[in-house]
Amino acid sequence: MFYHVKDLQYNARVSRPDPAFATMLLEQFGGANGELAAALRYFLQAFGNRMTHPDKYDLLMDIATEEFSHLEIVGATIQMLLTGINGELKEAADQAEIMQLLNGKSAKENFIHQAMVAPQFLVSSGGGPMLANSQGVPWTASYINGDANGDLTVDLRSDIAAESRAKIVYEYLMQFTDDEYVKETLRFLMTREVAHYQMFEAALSTIQPNFPPGILQSDPRYSNLYFNMSNGNNIRGAWNQGVSTQLGETWQYIEDPIQHVMDTNGLLKQPIAGTDRTEDQVSEMNEKLGKMRSAHIKEMAPAGPQQWNDPNYGADTKNKNFNL
Repeated sequence: MFYHVKDLQYNARVSRPDPAFATMLLEQFGGANGELAAALRYFLQAFGNRMTHPDKYDLLMDIATEEFSHLEIVGATIQMLLTGINGELKEAADQAEIMQLLNGKSAKENFIHQAMVAPQFLVSSGGGPMLANSQGVPWTASYINGDANGDLTVDLRSDIAAESRAKIVYEYLMQFTDDEYVKETLRFLMTREVAHYQMFEAALSTIQPNFPPGILQSDPRYSNLYFNMSNGNNIRGAWNQGVSTQLGETWQYIEDPIQHVMDTNGLLKQPIAGTDRTEDQVSEMNEKLGKMRSAHIKEMAPAGPQQWNDPNYGADTKNKNFNL
């Protein structure tokens, strides 16, 4: 259940109204990398892991709930930045600033220009935030539906990437306001993205092995091949020479991919090179890891009637490491 506290998690402040920046800040209210997307992403992921990974369920629900708090902070900031627009719309008399031409056409045009960056502030929301991004595109579940894959080694990596994207959006936003109060709020929200990144990273580290994501291991014939798919100077780096970061295999640099594909009959005759892994070992690992994770899921699945509320839920939670 949720319980709403009327105070914000962080006491957001603004120095003055700024409809133009309110428009930009909509990106973190109803945009692809915004707080609503984050909250619902983790909320959605949590359900599928309640039985199998109760500790991660707790983590995901905690962070999802905090993201809803951040959505509230962003919405409150937008509302303060839009102060006055609703009042002007309600005042239909000729003396209303938004209707007035006698006080100077340029003043009216400037007022409208600031709000017209996101015209929904004038014609749809009446001076309040909307579930849309900075361009007025409505929020959509397609932002997050691909982030709940039923495998935590996949989902947590998606979450780490999501926090990275949200962090950089706040960093960009800070460049477009000179309101120190607003900057303080953005700095807080940006910092929480950094914190969440580390939480998800730590959670991923407790699931071993977690690479490759999922269960099936990679084919040792192809897992360390680097194809030079461009002409000109051959650029070399840690991504195509030396040892790979996760599997510890030596990168095989294919300088002429076309000739190599021809020589290996479309890679069907590609030999294993630069790795100690064999196809038999990979098959054995696939089978063993699949059985272990299947057994874990069956072990955690309740028998008979079920209820969600359980006073003993998570009391004996332990991290499951599927070491091979």
